[in-house]
Amino acid sequence: MRFLCLVAFIICAFPVFADQEAVAAGRKTFNIGVLYWSGSIPGQLAMRRGLEQEAQLINLKADRPAVKLTSMTAGDDQIGIERQIAQMEKLIEQKVDLIIVQPTDNAALSIPLKKANEAAIPVVAFDQYINGGTLVSYITSDNYQAGYLGGEYLSSLFPNEKKLAIVLVEYPHVSSTIERVDGFLDALRDCNREYKICGHYQAVEPERGKLAGQQILKDFSQPGSVDVVFTVNDGGGLAVFRELAAAGRNEIAGITIDGDSDSVAIIRDGGIIKNDSAQFCGTIGVVALRTAYAYLNGETVPYHILVPAFPVNRETENVYKGWLAPIPGKFEKKWPSKDPVWEPQLKYQWKK
Repeated sequence: MRFLCLVAFIICAFPVFADQEAVAAGRKTFNIGVLYWSGSIPGQLAMRRGLEQEAQLINLKADRPAVKLTSMTAGDDQIGIERQIAQMEKLIEQKVDLIIVQPTDNAALSIPLKKANEAAIPVVAFDQYINGGTLVSYITSDNYQAGYLGGEYLSSLFPNEKKLAIVLVEYPHVSSTIERVDGFLDALRDCNREYKICGHYQAVEPERGKLAGQQILKDFSQPGSVDVVFTVNDGGGLAVFRELAAAGRNEIAGITIDGDSDSVAIIRDGGIIKNDSAQFCGTIGVVALRTAYAYLNGETVPYHILVPAFPVNRETENVYKGWLAPIPGKFEKKWPSKDPVWEPQLKYQWKK
């Protein structure tokens, strides 16, 4: 199955096809509806780029069916959730061949997913899961691993007897961010690290991140009152850490997830962020479309595909080359870990 061979995948740049109809002329064409979440979270934009570049590659192969993408973006916050519900229902009415969706909310899309099931329209989810209904496949980063990598690296930065005061900047509406928090806290427990959660805030995009950072400074105004701030993504986390750094609170150890180049630059410069568990966002988009395309061509596809997360810190930042780069090879971690070797393999779960 060619769509699974992505460990060393390089996403190449192709010009955007201005006319998908012209590309597909005279060929069997699959009409695929694609629902994106955010137009402002950089990692999600990289996933979109990977997905759409894979469509371009498919359409260059004249001996294979073409794809036509009907794409819509929901936007952030509650209005984005409501908009995506309407968008999915519109695609069902249009009777597209398949829907690829990056859910804005795990629970909110359960009703439109069931409607798609009733209409016999297959649905592939990426980045997040949907509770209720039936998915053909679900593609995401190994989000639990991403949180776990941050937690174990963080533990190595402090003396064993140190009890950590931790602030969480989370987002309990989607599976990926919940899994990241779970992995982070489990790693601390596995490292026998004592800790106390001092505060909970919510942010996954810059505006909310800035507000969360400002509120953390108000709630914990004394230096030393917080040891660690963990953020579930760079979309909100970078804004949080910029607020903290601007206030001179560089005694705080920042742990985050995504692999944004700005976050990596802060790590490289010895700034407030100490570890960023990077996603391979372009690969996630590629795998989402490749899986959908394989299914439409009658292939059996995995029900769940996990793309590994990579720990970016002072020891590894020279290895990670960005969201659209190939996944690096395995390496031995330079910090204590129950899994001392990081492996690049994708993980697959097949339906029984």
